[in-house]
Amino acid sequence: MSITWADRINARVANSAFGRWFHLEGSGHPKEREGSRFLTEIRAGLTTWAAMAYIISVNASILADSGGTCVCTNAEDPICATDQDYANCVAEVNRDLITTTAAIAALSSFLMGALANLPIGMAPGLGLNAYFTYSVVGFHGSGIISYREALAAVFLEGWIFFVLSLLGLRQWLTRIMPQSLVVAVGAGIGLFIAFIGLSSSGLGVIGGDTTNLVGLGGCTADNMYEGLSGYCQHGQLRSPTMWLGIFTGGILTVLMMLYRVKGAILIGIFITSIISWPRNSAVTYFPHTESGDVLFDFFKKVVTWHPIEKIGNAIDWHYGKGKVWYALITFLYVDILDTTGTLYSMAKFAGLRDPVTLDFENSTIAYCVDAFSISMGALMGTSPVTAFIESATGISEGGKTGITAIVTGFAFFICVFFAPIFASIPSWATGGALVLVGSMMIRNVREINWDYAGDAVPAFLTLIIIPLSYNIAYGVIAGVGSYIAINGIPWLLKKASRGRIVPATYDLSEGWTIPPGGLMPYWMLVSARTLFL
Repeated sequence: MSITWADRINARVANSAFGRWFHLEGSGHPKEREGSRFLTEIRAGLTTWAAMAYIISVNASILADSGGTCVCTNAEDPICATDQDYANCVAEVNRDLITTTAAIAALSSFLMGALANLPIGMAPGLGLNAYFTYSVVGFHGSGIISYREALAAVFLEGWIFFVLSLLGLRQWLTRIMPQSLVVAVGAGIGLFIAFIGLSSSGLGVIGGDTTNLVGLGGCTADNMYEGLSGYCQHGQLRSPTMWLGIFTGGILTVLMMLYRVKGAILIGIFITSIISWPRNSAVTYFPHTESGDVLFDFFKKVVTWHPIEKIGNAIDWHYGKGKVWYALITFLYVDILDTTGTLYSMAKFAGLRDPVTLDFENSTIAYCVDAFSISMGALMGTSPVTAFIESATGISEGGKTGITAIVTGFAFFICVFFAPIFASIPSWATGGALVLVGSMMIRNVREINWDYAGDAVPAFLTLIIIPLSYNIAYGVIAGVGSYIAINGIPWLLKKASRGRIVPATYDLSEGWTIPPGGLMPYWMLVSARTLFL
C-alpha cells in the first residue's frame, strides 16, 4: 500500500517533540494513544468548534438579559423594559459579551489541550449562565444581587475550585451525592434551558398570561398588552419571526442532525440569521428604528476588534453581602456536578478513564485549568466556564489528545474578530438551539431510579421545580430536602427496629454510602502508602 502525503505528515509530527508531548501514535511515548494522528486531531478540533460555536451568540444573549453593568434609573419602569437609553447600553453589553465568550472559550480550550492533553472544549456553560442571569442578577438587574457582585461570587468560586482540585476533593464531592439527584439536576437544567428557548428570550412560543402563570405567546407587538412585553391579548402564534425560528432553527436543524451533518446547530442558527438580516422583510433583525439603525451600523463592519468596555474587570470586590455567598454556594454545587460529570463522561468516551480508579489521566491538571478559567472569565465579565458535552462530536471524529482542544481554541480566537456577525444573531435564531440542547440534556432521566419512590420523587421534584421556579438553586434544595425527609425516616425506623420495619420495595433503592477515601482522596492515599510503606 502506498504512503500518502497525510501519512508522511502524521509520521513526521508524531516523531517530533510535539508528538511526544501529546502522546501521538508512533511517538514512542510509553502512554501513546492508539489511533491519535495529527491531521485527524485537527479535523476533530474543527468539528468540536462547529458543534460549540453557537455558545458565542447564545451566551451573550442570555447574559445580556441581566443588563450587565447598565443601571436602570427609571422609577416608573424599574426594569427599563421600554427605556431606549438602557436598551442601547444593553446592546453594548451584548457586544462585549460576544468578545468575552469567544476569548475565554479560546483561552480555556487551549489550556485544556496544552496542559491536560485532553480533547475537551471549554466555554461559558449553558445552565450556569441562565442561573447567573435569571436567578441571581435577575432580568435587567431585578434579582438578589447586582451583576458586579455576581461576578465576585464567580471569581471566588474559581479559586475555591482550584484548591479543591489540588486536594482532589471535587471528584469525592461529586460521588457523595445520590446518583438519581445528580442526574436530575442535569436534566432539570436541560428543561430550564429549553423553557428559555421557548420564551420571549428565544422563539417566543411561550409567553406571559395575565390569568395563568404561562400561556401561548408568539403574537405580534401590536397584539401585546401595553407595557407588558411577551403578554399576548390575542393573535397568538402569528409572529413571523417565531415561525422562522421553528422551521429553520428547529425542524431543519433536527433534520441535519438526523443525517449527521457536522455543526448542524451552528448551521441552523446562521441560516435563520441570514434570512433575518435583510432590512425590508417581516422577519428583519434591523427594523428602521433608532435601535435597529444602531444594530445595523455595527453589523456592516463585519470584521472588527470590539474591545470589552462595559463588563471588563467590573467585579465588586466587597464580599460582606450574605446573598453573594448564597450565590457562591449554589455556583459551587451546580458547577461541581456539571464540569466534573462532563469531564468524566468525555474521558470515558475517549477511552482515557482508568477502569480501576475511575479517574482519568491528568485529572488534577484538568480541574485546575477549569478553575483558573472560571476566575479569568469573571474578570472578563462572564458566568462560569465549564467543559462542553459537544466535545463528544470531536472525539467521535477521532480526537484523542489535547491537539483537538487546541485547534478548537484557535478557532474561537478567530471568532473574536467577527463580533459584528455574532452580535447580529437574533433571539429567534438561538431559541431553537436552546430547545435542542435541552432535549439532549434531559435524556439522562433514563438513569434515574424510577422503581423506588425514595429516589424517584426527590429526582422528579428537582426536575420540575428548576424550570417552573426559574431557579436552579430552588430545584436543588427541593431535591436534597425531600431526599433527606423521605429516606431519613425509613432509615431511622429500620435502625430502631433492627431491620424489621422497612418499605416493601426497599431492596430496589439505590442506597447511599460515603465514598471511600472520605476527606483523603484516592491519589493522596496512594501517595501516603508509598511514602510510609
